[in-house]
Amino acid sequence: MKKITTGILFLLIISVSAQANFSLSNNGLGLPQDNAIFNKVNSPNGGRTLSYSDIQGNPYYGKGYSVAKFSGTDETAPARYNMYNDEVEFTKEDKSYILPKNDTYSKIEFTNTKEVLVRLETGDDLSGYFFELAHGKNSLYKKTKTKFIDAVPATNSYTSDRPATFKTLEPVYYINTDGGFIKGPKNQKEILERFPAKKDALTAFFKQNKIKFDKEEDLKKLVTFLNQ
Repeated sequence: MKKITTGILFLLIISVSAQANFSLSNNGLGLPQDNAIFNKVNSPNGGRTLSYSDIQGNPYYGKGYSVAKFSGTDETAPARYNMYNDEVEFTKEDKSYILPKNDTYSKIEFTNTKEVLVRLETGDDLSGYFFELAHGKNSLYKKTKTKFIDAVPATNSYTSDRPATFKTLEPVYYINTDGGFIKGPKNQKEILERFPAKKDALTAFFKQNKIKFDKEEDLKKLVTFLNQ
């Protein structure tokens, strides 16, 4: 009986150890690009599928890959954020993969830039990956998104073809509070209504600080104050 118990414990230790040392690119944890419609966009006006290289502009955040750490694993890998598809791409052993969108890998930290990408359910069409700008009881997040604008063929000899392009949209900021998300905070009134217990302190804060709600640094300052 003792030998059987020891054997079961040994197998459990092996199993736990294997789970703790998994590979990002094995066991379905990474989705190979070859198995997906990757770096392709349908062009209705052109009547064909375009590669990213056929489209002007950049669908990615930043330039190239940057080494990243992923929640749920001790591994690091070069990664980049695809703002058009709202996906995180990474490379392992000269192969490219798409990070699964699940709770296990909900946080990606880029070691060089110190930027943090988190996956959030915001209850709207922008649910997905956000950059975390401030963290605490109240947190600030930024959604970056790229839009595909299809090519427009010339209508006559006096006009020129307009090529397909990727256009980076203005970022959308979210403040996460105990009462839920504030999407695109617009003015002082909106903040005061969400934090009635801090009304006096916030009123004084707004008098001393000319907060612009479309400015990232100002929103960071506001959320830092809310967390005091």
